[in-house]
Formats: sequence, C-alpha cells, structure tokens
Amino acid sequence: MNELQLKDLINELVKQPKESEWVEFKLNFHSEKEIGEKISALANGAGIHNQEYGYLVFGIEDGTQIIKGTSFRPKSYKKGNEELEHWIAQRLNPRIDFRIYEFAYDSKRNIALFVIPATHNKPVDFIHTPYIRVGSITRKLADFPEKERKIWRKADKPYELEIAKDNLSISDVIGLLSTETYFDLMKWPYPSNQSGVIEKFIDDNLVVKTRGYAITNLGAILFAKNLRDFDSVYRKSVRVIVYKGKNKVETIREQIGGKGYALGFFGLVDWINSQLPANEEIGKVLRTESVIYPEIAIRELVANALIHQDLFVKGFPMVEIYSDRIEISNPGNPLITPDRFIDSYISRNERLADIMRRLGFCEEKGSGMDKVIFYNEIYQLPPINVITDENRTKIIMYNYKKLNDLDKKEKIRACYQHACLKWVSNEKMTNQSLRERFQIESHNYSIASRIIRDTLEEKLIKEDDPESKSRKYASYLPYWA
Repeated sequence: MNELQLKDLINELVKQPKESEWVEFKLNFHSEKEIGEKISALANGAGIHNQEYGYLVFGIEDGTQIIKGTSFRPKSYKKGNEELEHWIAQRLNPRIDFRIYEFAYDSKRNIALFVIPATHNKPVDFIHTPYIRVGSITRKLADFPEKERKIWRKADKPYELEIAKDNLSISDVIGLLSTETYFDLMKWPYPSNQSGVIEKFIDDNLVVKTRGYAITNLGAILFAKNLRDFDSVYRKSVRVIVYKGKNKVETIREQIGGKGYALGFFGLVDWINSQLPANEEIGKVLRTESVIYPEIAIRELVANALIHQDLFVKGFPMVEIYSDRIEISNPGNPLITPDRFIDSYISRNERLADIMRRLGFCEEKGSGMDKVIFYNEIYQLPPINVITDENRTKIIMYNYKKLNDLDKKEKIRACYQHACLKWVSNEKMTNQSLRERFQIESHNYSIASRIIRDTLEEKLIKEDDPESKSRKYASYLPYWA
C-alpha cells in the first residue's frame, strides 16, 4: 500500500465505534510478547468475522480513536539481536504473512500499522497458544471453545461446498442455475426429466439434498443465471477495466460479469480480446498477425485467475487493460512460489478446478503456464511478470519490445522462463535456443551469452555440465531442476 492508501485505511479504521475482535488501537509499545499475542488474536478474530485482515495500529488512543501518533518503530526494533518482525514470525503457527507499515500521518504524527491476514484453516497460535480478543481484552482461545469451533468449522468445509441458497425445490434450482449449459459443455444429452438433471448436479457437488435442495457456492459461482441471486458469490464477479493509457487516470470502459463463470467464460475471453490493442509490424514471425497478445495465453491466465483465487479472501478476479500491458489478478497469494508456476501445481479449489477442466475452459493440471510462456515467446513478447502483494496475485503480459528496450531484469526473467519452458519440454536451454527466443542473429551470439551469464549470476539457472570447458555447446537448466 502507498502512503495515501495507508492514510485512507487509518481514517476508515478510526470510524469504528470501538475496538473489535479484528481491530486494536494502541499508543505505544509495551512488550514483544504482547504484540505476538495480539497478532494471534486479531488473525483469529478476523477469520471468525469474515474479515480479510485484522489490524493492530500504534498511534491511536483506545476509546477515543484520536490519532495522536507514536514513537514506536517496529521495523527497526530488535528483540536481542533479532529483528522484531522475524522474532514474532518464527513463533507464529501457522506462519501468516503479516505486514508492518511505518508512515507519517502528517508532519507531527507517525503511525505503525500491522496488517494481519485472517486465519482460514486453523487457529493461529503464538508460542503454542492461540489467542482471541473478547471486547478489548486479549484472552486465550481455549477459554472460549465456541469461538474456536467457529474457526475449525470454516476449515472443515471448503468454500465451494458451503450453501449459497437452500430450501429450494427442483424447479427453483433449475430456475436459478443454467442446467442446459452444464449438459451442453459436458457434451451430455439433456435428461428427459428434472430428477435426472438434479442427480447430475448432486454428483458434482453443485447441489445437495437437504430438507429440499440447496445450491452450493460451487453451483452458484459456475452456473448462476444471475450472480446477484446469491449473496455469497456475487462479489466474486469478474471485473474488466480498460484504461486509456499506461495508468489508471482515465478509464475508457468497465464491465462486471453478471453470470456464473461457466456461462460467461467464453464471452468474457472474447470481450477481453476485443479490447486489446491491435498489433503493428513488430517482428519477423508476426508480420501477418492482427493481435498483439496470444489468445490462448489470455484464456489460460483468466482461467487460472478464477481457479486459483482464494475464495475466502474478499475481492474478485480482475482484468486491467492498459496501452502497454494487460494485468490479470485474483484474491489470495499463491500456494507455490511464482518461480515454479510452470512446473508445479497446487490448487486451493480442487472441485472448481476439476469441473472447469472437464468443461473445457482450461488445460490439464500443470500444462497451462507452459502454454502461456510458449506463446509469449512465439509472439516475441517480453517475459511475463508475477507480482504478489497484499493477499493478491497479479500476472502481467507486456506489449512487444525490441530486445534493446528490455532492461536487465526483464532479460534475466525471460532467460529463466525460457530455461523452464525447455525443461518441461524435455529439452535444455542453449545459446542457440535463447537466440531463437530473442530473434538474435547467429553472429551476435555474445548478446545471448551475456544474458545467460547475468542469469547464472542471479542463480536462476545452472550449467547442465559444470565440468565442460566448451561454451559453444553448453546447456543450462532452471536452478531447481
């Protein structure tokens, strides 16, 4: 968050009528242990109350919510010889990714802010003890078993299987969900009676039998005729924004999806592609192409944003189109390091991912990002960039740039991604293959050699045979291979 966003957040927090289970105000520092206990309590409280984050704010007077400022500097404070942030993080379980911000609210008042992700899977404990806030007091969670049960109940049931709408008849279900789309995409004949329809939906966890019938979040998010009919999933609608230039100053148009992902996916991808800038003459391979980004890469990235979003985190998948790039983002940080997107696969939402693959929206497990990078190279585009921050994951594709216009970091990232692509294709990167990726003439092999050397120095690739003396025939692997 930038300084303006931080100030806006503080202004919103002080509007709270009082402290809560997920917000606490303090003027100054008391003890390291107290901060650890409060982080545990606020993470657990935010999880119970369906908040994305808990907040511990230094510089605000409790009770009055007056912003007075603080002298506490947590980012530079040390416990013994250890930085406070690291000392606390090592004693939290699970190790949540809390963030610390220090900033000037104005010329006279400084604020220290801890932004604490809500727990989703289990209570967060500090030094083997989980805590909770009760009123304005931090207490041991074990003393309040009903609150602890609420956290475990959230962990036991995936978001996809929670109930979106219940007490329905079969006719109600068919009225709310596009059952025809399900059977069309599965390439199955539509059943001759409503019972046959509902049986298939129950088999795929889209509907469950209760006193009547209930639609799960999975059924709603995929097949809702109108997402507004379901409060629990409406805010997961995909948003697409087209900007005039390279920043957010001027918006040309904005579109928010109103249908379930399965109903709207192909239309969404088509609309995104229709908004992308047209390709000019950018290189040898693409002189006859009319689009600047590969459509299959856009499709895969949009599908991944839907599948891999953290459904428990507030926010929605978003596509932002600028004149020089397209950014596709989703709520939640990835479960694997972005460096390993091309060869590893872990999904938070296995049921959602499984159905979307069977419906034909994306590739099989682990074969999506390699296609993105493959087509990115064919179109001679700069390397993709993955940014994770504030519980959000963003993947950026850029317009064409000449090799000389790429900065050093971009060249290194492109080299690493090329090595990864070769590895998953059962091949190895060489000077020649990198020249082909960048369209470098053979007599300019030293340009590719310099990029490889820089990438080796960053330890993103390694030599296949370190003992070999030949540079001409050297091959390279990703660092993890």
